[in-house]
Amino acid sequence: MPTVSAVNLTAQLLLLLLWATHPTMATNWLSLARMPRSRPVSGAAPCGRLRGLSVGQVGVCRARGEVMESVRKAAEMVIEECQHQFRNRRWNCSTTPRGVNVFGRVMSQGTREAAFVHALSSAAVAVAVTRGCSRGELERCGCDRKVRGVSPEGFQWSGCSDNLSYGVAFSQTFVDETERAKGMSAGRPLMNVHNNEAGRKVECKCHGVSGSCELRTCWKVMPPFRRVGAVLKERFDGATEVRLSRIGSRTALLPRDPQVKPPAARDLVYLAVSPDFCRLDPNNGIPGTAGRRCNGTSRLAPDGCELVCCGPGYRAGRAEMVQRCSCKFSWCCSVRCQQCKNTVMIHTCRE
Repeated sequence: MPTVSAVNLTAQLLLLLLWATHPTMATNWLSLARMPRSRPVSGAAPCGRLRGLSVGQVGVCRARGEVMESVRKAAEMVIEECQHQFRNRRWNCSTTPRGVNVFGRVMSQGTREAAFVHALSSAAVAVAVTRGCSRGELERCGCDRKVRGVSPEGFQWSGCSDNLSYGVAFSQTFVDETERAKGMSAGRPLMNVHNNEAGRKVECKCHGVSGSCELRTCWKVMPPFRRVGAVLKERFDGATEVRLSRIGSRTALLPRDPQVKPPAARDLVYLAVSPDFCRLDPNNGIPGTAGRRCNGTSRLAPDGCELVCCGPGYRAGRAEMVQRCSCKFSWCCSVRCQQCKNTVMIHTCRE
């Protein structure tokens, strides 16, 4: 009868074989969002069965299992925020119906979209873990009481600040693990790690001004994730196309256009031009824009029909919508509204 150590060794070898024959994409851990909440995501046995995790990430799961529920929440945050930020774009963060590659093969192509998802993913893990610390959900960390001193605005830091350093450190350990396993001399790992780090450079904000204003006190807290997503969306629009270059004995990412200044640490970078996302491409997880609603009253806006539908191929139709109207406050304490029917013009991309 095999010993426990022999069984564990066999399981590890099978996991290594599976990873070698089906390499894990760096964003495959986002498939944790597909799992039912009732299914555990920590513990030796559950960690080994989590699809989408690399060998190293499985090791992190087993060593620091209490954090994995925060990682699951981060995966859900990424999908929700990505779909919000790109709701009016050709690529709207649509997800595949099944499997570990949540956003399809477009994530493997080194595009702007992949850069954004990497930055958003690393930021989400940092935010979710930091929140878990502050809420007392994690045993190894709590709020950060080491923040002291006076801010440039004249605020005195004190109280229970979010433990940002713990969340960022875990994000580096977990999210970057797949890239470190590949080695940092190729273009794609360098691109991914750069964007991961750009996503983790979130800003903090002051709260808690005292009533007297003689001594203004505030806590250092994570910004709302919607704000993080908006900032990264702006960086997506201004992302720099780069190429792999050799500088002495090391490799680095430099702008493809020599007239463009090198990207800063907070900037997003990409290696490949994006597809147009116009036509259906099931192999790459691109649903196309046929049937999508668009803004028929604007030509230049990102949600304008000519841009979303890849030309003038859209149709207009009228639809009846039921909305709440004539709302009145009733003492105490409810709001009563009528149901009003309105006819609106709806524009959709042609099939």
